[in-house]
Amino acid sequence: MTIASIDFAGLKNRQRGTWAAGDYAVVGTTLQIVGESLCEALDLRAGSRVLDVAAGNGNATLAAARRFCEVTATDYVPELLAAAHRRAEAEGQKIDFREADAESLPFPEGAFDVVLSTFGVMFTPDQERAAAELARVCRPGGRIGLANWTPDGFVGRLFQTLGRYLPPPAGVKSPALWGTEARIEELFAGRATLLRATRRQFEFRYRSPMHWLDVFRTYYGPIRKAYETLDAERQAALTRDLFDLMERGNRSGDRTLVLPSEYLELVLERDR
Repeated sequence: MTIASIDFAGLKNRQRGTWAAGDYAVVGTTLQIVGESLCEALDLRAGSRVLDVAAGNGNATLAAARRFCEVTATDYVPELLAAAHRRAEAEGQKIDFREADAESLPFPEGAFDVVLSTFGVMFTPDQERAAAELARVCRPGGRIGLANWTPDGFVGRLFQTLGRYLPPPAGVKSPALWGTEARIEELFAGRATLLRATRRQFEFRYRSPMHWLDVFRTYYGPIRKAYETLDAERQAALTRDLFDLMERGNRSGDRTLVLPSEYLELVLERDR
């Protein structure tokens, strides 16, 4: 199947419904440290014009705003942006929130000094177009910062597990490819130069594996939708596979869950 034959509009409509299901902010806010780390890796300067693409509930958005940057946050799921807006208001941060598709950003070329995304743009179905948009709206010599789950980390394997029950659309590349240096260099060739790629670990910390499953089954769109779609027998099989996946990675040594998940932190410079 060629890219031209993929129904991207229909696919993105289904994705919107998936990410709007539950309440992603319950999970998303636990990832705040990733946004803080990325802003430090980018060496943000006060007053910089920063764009957070596929901002979700606003982790990187708020991290940049706390460093006195002029921040714009976009997402194509209005429910996620609303959660980010509430967080910004609670902190007294003035942030420009825009509903926008990462594959068609409503900004002129070179409008931002820094463009970033944490576990967001990696889920766009048309990866080439999304990468082109990130580079287009970044000024020459500006920075692009990304945090993407790797294929071999816990979240990468989680999506592989889900894919065995609900196969992804034909022809669409795996989001986890954004967590590889080779794919990043391929996507940004002729647009931006990779300066640093750092493998980091995010630690999921929950009361127990069952607590993790309860939270993700209730609030995390992709897992919630999977359970809603599968019959009882397949739900039970998925549960067993998820517990097995957690058991193999859990380093707590007690009843709690301390589960490392590898991600790739990337800093690129927009070609001049």
